[in-house]
Amino acid sequence: MSDAFTVLWTHDTCRALRKAGRAGERPPVASSGVHSSLPAWSGARAGDDVYALHVNRCEVFVVSRMRVVDVERHDCCGTAPATWRDPAYPGHDDWSMLGAGGCGAQAVHVDATPVRFDAPLPGELLTRLTWRNRRGQTRGLKFVVDGRLERSVSLQGFYRLTPESADELADVVSCSAS
Repeated sequence: MSDAFTVLWTHDTCRALRKAGRAGERPPVASSGVHSSLPAWSGARAGDDVYALHVNRCEVFVVSRMRVVDVERHDCCGTAPATWRDPAYPGHDDWSMLGAGGCGAQAVHVDATPVRFDAPLPGELLTRLTWRNRRGQTRGLKFVVDGRLERSVSLQGFYRLTPESADELADVVSCSAS
């Protein structure tokens, strides 16, 4: 059975996506990292879904659902860097804002929905979303007040969703795509 995760895309990431005109396009790749500057997509395997979330003015948006294809370097990634000054993934420069230049970045090839900034999660869903850790313990979002997320700290990182929450996010994505 596949798993589902969330990753928070920052204002800088989303601003760069907008500036580059990536809204409406499907990212072919995202980046995982070993440094705190990038979320480590640890635990994600081929077939898993990753929901890129963004918080803007206390609303949580699903920016894209990405299904992991693999974490291998392919011809599309371009030539591997010969020195630390060389770009890590020159073949994916168009999507570099998703972390390709991050410290220890690793390409994660994905099959994604188009990037969008107009699919807010319903406020009542924020109170129901839950994540589970490797020991099976669950947690919800903190700082949800009247259906609005006052602070995004509990979304920062890469977290495994419970199956119920994964189904609810999948429903939101499928409804907003139609």
